[in-house]
Amino acid sequence: MPKKPMPRIVAVSSGERPYTLQICWDSGVKSLVDVSGLIETFRAYMPLRQSAELFHQVRVGEYGTDIVWSDELDMSADTLWRLAQEQSGATMTAEAFHNWRERKAYTLDDAAAALGISRRMVAYYDHGDKPIPRVVALATLALDPRSVSGLSLGL
Repeated sequence: MPKKPMPRIVAVSSGERPYTLQICWDSGVKSLVDVSGLIETFRAYMPLRQSAELFHQVRVGEYGTDIVWSDELDMSADTLWRLAQEQSGATMTAEAFHNWRERKAYTLDDAAAALGISRRMVAYYDHGDKPIPRVVALATLALDPRSVSGLSLGL
C-alpha cells in the first residue's frame, strides 16, 4: 500500500476552550485539537501556560508543516494530525485495517458484512479517508484471533 503523504495545515486559530486549536488541513478536513496535554507536560511550552494571549497568536508555519507562536515555540503538523486522529476516536491505522482485511482475504463486501457496516465505510477505512472508530478496531480484533495482542492492529 503506497504511503499517504501527511496533510499540511492551511489555517489555524485558537478554539473557544483553553488550549484547543481549530485546524484546517490541505485536504479540506477541519479538526478541533486539544493540545493541553502537550502544553502542560513539556517545559518548552511554559510561555503558553503563562499567557493565554500568546496562545491566541498561533499561526501556520512556513510550508504548512507546523504551527508557530514565536521563533522558539512551534508544534509539528505530524503531531497535530496524530492528536486529531486520536481525539476523533481513531484507534487503528488504515494500514493495519488493510492488513487485517488482506489476512482474512476479505473483499470490501466481505469486510462490510463481517463488521456490519457499509462497503463504502470499509473503503474509507481501508484508504485512510476516515478515522477508524474504536468499536470497528475491536471488531477486527474479535474476528482475527491471531492478532489477540492488538499489536498488529496498531492499538
